[in-house]
Amino acid sequence: MKSFRFRLLIAALAVVLGGAVAKSQTASDASAPPPMQGHRFAMKGHGMGFMAKQLNLTDDQKAQMKTIMEQAHTTMKPLMQQSHQLERQIHQNAEANPYVASTVLGLARQKADIDIELTVARTQVHNQMFRLLTPDQQAKAKQLEADREARRQAHMQQHMKDMPPAAPPQ
Repeated sequence: MKSFRFRLLIAALAVVLGGAVAKSQTASDASAPPPMQGHRFAMKGHGMGFMAKQLNLTDDQKAQMKTIMEQAHTTMKPLMQQSHQLERQIHQNAEANPYVASTVLGLARQKADIDIELTVARTQVHNQMFRLLTPDQQAKAKQLEADREARRQAHMQQHMKDMPPAAPPQ
């Protein structure tokens, strides 16, 4: 239970950082790839302590963020569980014989609705946490996210370069 809360806190802070960059982009930056959202940004081994240190969060800010995360936990945990369950059902149906597209379509629509609710909940947490930051901390959060995005892009480019060429169509 405590581990889940910690991961949720990390994910929410990641959303804060991701949204900060997205919010700061101008219309001319619209073609740039969107920042990664949610749990995908979780910095394994560093977590909230790393971010708190980098942003120089006060004890009061940490406490307020913890409260926000605990409140969000009650909303987001059941949604994440439902999303995961639907994902398993979709996977099971992908291997079913016979394959029934209408079943998968119904499950996918249910999952999409839940994912929308999760996105709204995450952005609400992002907004609440980002508003707790000072202007200097907000600027630092934006810079950290920009740096992370640049590293992600470089990693993806390297990965694409290392991939073997696709087989020609037959």
